[in-house]
Amino acid sequence: MSRTKVTIPYLMEKKAKKEQITMITGYDYPMALLEEKAGIDIILCGDSLGMTVYGFDGTLPVTMDMMIVHSAAVKRGAPNAFVIGDMPFLSYQVSPQEAVRNAGRFMKEANVDCIKLEGGAAMAETVKAIVNAGIPVMGHLGLTPQSTSALGGFKAQGRSAEAACRIIEDAAALEAAGVCSILLEAIPPEVARIITESSKVPIISIGAGIHCDGQLLIVHDMLGFFDRFVPKFVKKYANMNGVILEALLQYKAEVEQGVFPGKEQCYGMPAEELGKLNDMLKR
Repeated sequence: MSRTKVTIPYLMEKKAKKEQITMITGYDYPMALLEEKAGIDIILCGDSLGMTVYGFDGTLPVTMDMMIVHSAAVKRGAPNAFVIGDMPFLSYQVSPQEAVRNAGRFMKEANVDCIKLEGGAAMAETVKAIVNAGIPVMGHLGLTPQSTSALGGFKAQGRSAEAACRIIEDAAALEAAGVCSILLEAIPPEVARIITESSKVPIISIGAGIHCDGQLLIVHDMLGFFDRFVPKFVKKYANMNGVILEALLQYKAEVEQGVFPGKEQCYGMPAEELGKLNDMLKR
């Protein structure tokens, strides 16, 4: 069943009506198809694919070419969702001009609806440059995975009054620069509430509590499809690892025991044709 295309005005209307926005990551066509059928509002093709898909220890090795390929696949699977391409490390930090060029690649080559980048006030000029080029931008504050070395690891942010003030100020700077939404990761709900209530753009939480305009989870985390580590804010809605492992073990056993393939998995040959073949082979 088709649905109305999710747009920035649609998301703004949901915020105004205090209707929660649903957001989830997606990295390939099959998952995007399911997320489209489920009616998810926003699909983020995140650089988290570095860990969930490629097995890296973090997001830093992810390249623009990788992100373009995966984002394009997601867009084909979910044409009516609001698809966001995640700008990988060093694709936007070098200069605003380089950031615009790479953001433009997302729009031209992957047909995404928006790009996302990390950072607060320091990224304001870069955000302005991208927005002025006609490309929507989602900001990302709090725990920013591309900066984990500087942050001291995957740790919650904004837990002191001073740190919370910095995040609140960064959110205001990003909004002034023209972002269409902001993602808050791993910060106290009290801080997220202040930002959400003072902001005119949708504020999405990933581990930032219930007071935001919407919620995001990593799809591999919520489906139990990635078990190297699970953040505190994740709720598992399924255990796909267990289901898939059980299927693989059953397949292995049936092949080894000669049970698979059965007659129903084979293409039969008419007896008359088989007889002809045997006669031909005897000549």
